[in-house]
Amino acid sequence: MASGAPRVPISMLLQDKSATTEDDEEPKKKSREDWRKAKELEEARKAGTAPAAVDEEGKDINPHIPQYISSAPWYYNTAGPTLKHQRPQDDRKQDFSGVDEWYKRGVDTSKVVTKFRKGACENCGAVTHKKKDCMERPRKVGAKYNGAKISYDEFVQPKIISDYDGKRDRWAGYDPANHREIVEEYQKIEQAKRELRAQKLKENPDLENEEEGEDDEDKYVDEVDMPGTKVDSKQRITVRNLRIREDTAKYLRNLDPNSAYYDPKTRSMRDNPNPQLNPEETDFAGENFVRYSGDIQKHAQAQLFAWEAHGKGVDVHVLAEPTKLELLQMEYEKKKDQFKDESKNTVLEKYGGEEHLQVPPRALLLAQTENYVEYSRFGKVIKGEDKPIIRSRYEEDVLVNNHTTVWGSFWKDGVWGYKCCESTIKNSYCVGESGKASGVVKPVDIMEPIAGPSRIGTEQQKGLATGKQFKQPPPSKEKDDESSSSSSSSSSSSSSSSSSSDSSSDSDSDQAERKKSKKSTKKRRKEKRRLKREQKKRAKKAEKEKVQDKLQLALLAEERHQKRAEQLLKMDERKRPYNSMFEVRAPTEEEMEAYQMKRRRDEDPMMQFTK
Repeated sequence: MASGAPRVPISMLLQDKSATTEDDEEPKKKSREDWRKAKELEEARKAGTAPAAVDEEGKDINPHIPQYISSAPWYYNTAGPTLKHQRPQDDRKQDFSGVDEWYKRGVDTSKVVTKFRKGACENCGAVTHKKKDCMERPRKVGAKYNGAKISYDEFVQPKIISDYDGKRDRWAGYDPANHREIVEEYQKIEQAKRELRAQKLKENPDLENEEEGEDDEDKYVDEVDMPGTKVDSKQRITVRNLRIREDTAKYLRNLDPNSAYYDPKTRSMRDNPNPQLNPEETDFAGENFVRYSGDIQKHAQAQLFAWEAHGKGVDVHVLAEPTKLELLQMEYEKKKDQFKDESKNTVLEKYGGEEHLQVPPRALLLAQTENYVEYSRFGKVIKGEDKPIIRSRYEEDVLVNNHTTVWGSFWKDGVWGYKCCESTIKNSYCVGESGKASGVVKPVDIMEPIAGPSRIGTEQQKGLATGKQFKQPPPSKEKDDESSSSSSSSSSSSSSSSSSSDSSSDSDSDQAERKKSKKSTKKRRKEKRRLKREQKKRAKKAEKEKVQDKLQLALLAEERHQKRAEQLLKMDERKRPYNSMFEVRAPTEEEMEAYQMKRRRDEDPMMQFTK
């Protein structure tokens, strides 16, 4: 007779035993302070301020794993944090099947049986199944009785135990040889299409040209291979789904870390990476700029109108009833304009002033002008003047007192001046390059009279009195030399006359010699000046020819560039070459002049008659 004592599970007995052993040693209870510290440590690990826990293998444990997963069962006897109980166990790995094991299909044709075997199927004679499981048509006389046409045995199926990944393998047991049948089927269909097309062309040869164009188009669409494109040969469309490698990534537009934020998850940059530039001139001005361009503002106004209408009792939705919303908005705008016109007419009837509103249209007021401008074939102005650019209300480029530059074009040592003569005195008279060469500028004030009995001084005084400007000749070294020679000659003559009064014949001969020497020095100086002028002319001529040669080369380069641009514009955009290795540099003066000469002026009315 069985005892009436209750049966206790072995796991509970083991748990009680472990508890008693722990109680025998020293019971450890967590205090409230220890529990609070453990909670703070867990929060710090989740926030990332404290290092993560490490298991016995040296691997970090994710602090965000739930407790019911991270806590190990009591029978593991773990001394610290671990996730070993969540990983595949070594003792169970050998029970799982391999990757190559799978259920074999078909029958085993390696064995040929001619005699019925005991325990085999009575219908077909195979050993691998019984008569009730036989899939063959029931025979009139079974193989058990006549022993004829005994079927092949099926493969003995292995017992497959799959692991986590094996249960979710989509291609488990797939035979790649089956794909060959699909390829052969499509090849047969293509062969039949070719034979049918050849038969049609044989009956009607006029269809050859029409089908040739269609074949080329289909061939191009099927064989197109561009990076970042998705081609559908049925619909014949090309869809961009990725950026090509030659495009600049958004986060490389501005490498400043304080620039626009780039979200790597959505690959979006909403703000403008270069806010200092004009958004219309840049390639990428932020996704918000694109988001508020086009018909987006119109759609936003329609959404706002739908909200206001719904608030006033009109049941309309911008997505569900777009046509109704459009008609309501058009009717509302029409009535709003009518109300404005009515209020305007009432004000005019009450106060008058309607005659001031009757003016010609703006097209007649601003489109025509009496200024005549004639352009050359290169875009330069031949007759008339271009439309002046109004910069400010002050006079500009006003030159006074023989200056070729304006006041303020020169700066030195904290003082403004004129660049042409480097004079730092305002309203002074320009002395040209001699003022720069001397180093000390001595300008002549316009209010001071120019002294001296010379012809140049009197002409300058007359010019200043009448408001004209005269160029003051630069002081030449020859005159200084002449004056010094004349003074030396006069001093020598005076000394000679005082020393010897009775030798008059000698003094006369000395004076004649001095005159000859003066004439010879004047001739030499004249020759030097002539040679200098000729040398300057030759240098100017050579420089002018050099500039013309550079300009001709720049014109030829500009023509080639324009022809290349026209060719690229005529090409299909999918066949255009990339231009990522183009060297970017500042254009030279000759290139700018060539561009101005070759550029098209749409405002020129005669431009359409010249090609």
